Amino acid sequence: MKIHDSKSAYDLIFKNVSRFIDLTDEEKELYKSLLKSGSAKRKEFVLRPGKITRYEYFVTKGCLKVYSIDRNGAEHVSMFAIEDFWTGDMASFMLQQPSTYFIKALEDSEFLMISKENYERLFEEIPKFERFYRNIYQRSLTNYIRRANQGISLTAEERYEIFLTKYPHIANRITQKDLAAYLGITPEFLSMIRSKMSKQ
Repeated sequence: MKIHDSKSAYDLIFKNVSRFIDLTDEEKELYKSLLKSGSAKRKEFVLRPGKITRYEYFVTKGCLKVYSIDRNGAEHVSMFAIEDFWTGDMASFMLQQPSTYFIKALEDSEFLMISKENYERLFEEIPKFERFYRNIYQRSLTNYIRRANQGISLTAEERYEIFLTKYPHIANRITQKDLAAYLGITPEFLSMIRSKMSKQ
């Protein structure tokens, strides 16, 4: 991963943070000093299973895919992270245990990263950041539970329609294969759903 710096990247993360907490100029500078910049080329891996997640990632450019592979070799996509999204493996990051996920760049991507050490220091230096990250994690958990329930109670077509409604800006940036892996169906079945919807 190449290291880079970008004023617009920091502007984006400060805007993200401001949805939940207000920062002084001094606090912004401290937060900025605890972040590291990184990038990944298309198809490059940011994380592989068996590695401990050293960072939480905030995407400032591009698209990352978080997924696992089952014993039959099938991909199961947990999320797509584009600009203004946080991503990573929360359990691996918090517990510092090996991850079970891949994180792969679907486009040339850039991100800001915070290490576990700096994450803990941030809470000591600016305690209100605990409220910010608590909101981030609560939203992540809520989305996970909602997706699990939808997988049980909704049809594939309904799940696809929800994805298009919730993430219209992502749908045209990913392949049919990746979207099918997110929905838990085959690319062929997704093609049938799309064909059916286009005729309605």
